[in-house]
Amino acid sequence: MTGTSRTATTFAPPIMAAKRWLDGVDFPADRPLINVSQAAPAEPPPEALRQVIAEAALNQPSAHLYGPVFGLPALREEVAEQWSRAYGGEIDAAQVAITSGCNQAFCATITALCNEGDEVLLPIPWYFNHKMWLDMSGVTAVPLPTGPELLPDPDEAEARLTNKTRAIVLVTPNNPGGVEYPADLVESFYRLAQARGLKLIVDETYRDFDARPGPAHELFTHGDWPDTLIQLYSFSKAYRLTGHRVGAMVAHTGLLAEVEKFLDTVTICPNQLGQIAALWGMRNLGQWLAGERAEILDRRAAIHDNMPKITPQGWRLLGCGAYFAYLRHPFNIPSDELAPLLVREAGILLLPATMFYPEGDPRGRRELRVAFANVDRAAIGVFFDRLAGLGLPLAPTGDSA
Repeated sequence: MTGTSRTATTFAPPIMAAKRWLDGVDFPADRPLINVSQAAPAEPPPEALRQVIAEAALNQPSAHLYGPVFGLPALREEVAEQWSRAYGGEIDAAQVAITSGCNQAFCATITALCNEGDEVLLPIPWYFNHKMWLDMSGVTAVPLPTGPELLPDPDEAEARLTNKTRAIVLVTPNNPGGVEYPADLVESFYRLAQARGLKLIVDETYRDFDARPGPAHELFTHGDWPDTLIQLYSFSKAYRLTGHRVGAMVAHTGLLAEVEKFLDTVTICPNQLGQIAALWGMRNLGQWLAGERAEILDRRAAIHDNMPKITPQGWRLLGCGAYFAYLRHPFNIPSDELAPLLVREAGILLLPATMFYPEGDPRGRRELRVAFANVDRAAIGVFFDRLAGLGLPLAPTGDSA
């Protein structure tokens, strides 16, 4: 056998790799595992939503059949209407496609935009599944450095554009860094992409947990937004529908015509029961979702409240928002060795930032991602107590592990 497969061009799934660190480790009753590795709700959907799913499964025969490639018309219309109201722009249902999760929306977008050898800019630390799909597609992920506040610089981005660049990707609120990109920064990237004839892909998976009271950006207010903007979204976090795989993308109808080829080939249609649940959730769970947001914001506050327990050792909070806290550790050990050690020594499962950087990047060796959405305020306090109790050798000042 000769040649290299597409999947062999990228790394193993990080979440699966991290879970293997649990093999053979016992967690006593007085020190149970604190799992802050994966950004996913730990609880099922609210009972009312589960009842809707059950009734649809029992009483709607069409829920078990193929549906439209772009998803249920009513759900597309609801997204268009709610997004138009929330962002103050004009979005038509024909510009909305429902996908099998937000990851598929990204994969479909890249496939519709790029050819082998093209380039896409990804701010680092990046969301690893984005990097994996670019690798498997033969598209070069061009790392875009971020500053001390984990924000990318449009001037730095412009300096990295070539005649092979097809898109710039922003994730806000950010995974893994947790930071919320300021509206004027997002606008600057939009203007850059527009001026250079590129697409700006804005992944807003965590938009429902943004701490800001108004719209996170004004991109949809531009009458020509379809020529530049592609927005991605997931229903998984808002309505706890992770297992049902329902996402969305908003884009130019011409691009969606290309996306349709990908979706029809890969899944034919999105999950019908998940779409029914998402539609009902959008129409009926606004108050419940506001409570979910308030809870996540309180857990975010708990991160800040507990940081004084570990800052004397040299820990630093680099970013915090949505589901994530992003930390710089003080130890004389790289993060990809520290993370599995924390499983054994502290009963904590989290991800090393080496999973979010190009191989060999020194920043990843001193940083860690904490996905705090599935631990409450009390567990967050215990998490910090365990970090404070670590007796590992500290790195020399200025050392990069």
